[in-house]
Amino acid sequence: MKKIFITGAEGQLGRAFQHELGRLGVSFIAANSTTGDITKQKDVERLLETHQPGILINCAAFNLVDEAEIKRDRAFDVNAAAVGVLANACKLRGIKLVHYSTDYVFNGQKKALYKEDDPTQPLNVYGASKLEGENLVRTLMGDHLIFRTSWVYGEGVQNFLYKVTQWAKTNPQIRVASDEISVPTSTIDLVAGTLKALDQGLSGLYHLTNSGYASRYEWAEFYLKAVGSQTSVMPVPLSYFQPKVARPLFSAMSNARIAGELGWIIPRWQEAVERYVQMNNKQG
Repeated sequence: MKKIFITGAEGQLGRAFQHELGRLGVSFIAANSTTGDITKQKDVERLLETHQPGILINCAAFNLVDEAEIKRDRAFDVNAAAVGVLANACKLRGIKLVHYSTDYVFNGQKKALYKEDDPTQPLNVYGASKLEGENLVRTLMGDHLIFRTSWVYGEGVQNFLYKVTQWAKTNPQIRVASDEISVPTSTIDLVAGTLKALDQGLSGLYHLTNSGYASRYEWAEFYLKAVGSQTSVMPVPLSYFQPKVARPLFSAMSNARIAGELGWIIPRWQEAVERYVQMNNKQG
């Protein structure tokens, strides 16, 4: 495989790529916001000229949904404008760009698994900024991969399972939304799917998630049982928390297109959570 350049190296997906590429012996360079700020065109140009990768995997994102409403400019700078800079720089040098988007480009009203060609209608700034990033990649360059994903978790503290773990340490019972539904997706399977797609030369837009779907309540309950926690989970509507930002209630996406093209049986979300628990137990 060609040399890979990873942006967003400190995030959970960036770390997962570094671990797997290191294990596979694939040559890569990883940059974080300090060593390579993707919002600064000069930084991007300098890094690509210096390292001359064949593939750029953009794991950098502003993914704090509530904060994006307050910091709209920052969200669009990172999730859209900077993505346009990356696309232009990659096109100029013949570098394949891999970019990640979100289920939040949808409004959640379909009540069935979303497919790649379904109409988009973001409900919040985060979703709108990610959709604009998608559109810039598609407009500016030909050879690219865009993966929409959802409810990503892996090593680190910026994910739902980490939050559930912390809540369960001090509460005999926690309340979790039972009407907010999508697909919990492991960074391990995101990395695996991305590398398979690159190996097979795929290009275009795909939904890349684990298989099946769940409410946040079902996800939390399954996880706490898997870790042997005595904390119980009470299902409540999302409105119970009086959220300040609109979110799609059903944003689960179908991964059938990429599974079919890769000939890959993508693990169900329950399998991925069990693997996550086993890995954490070994590390602990």
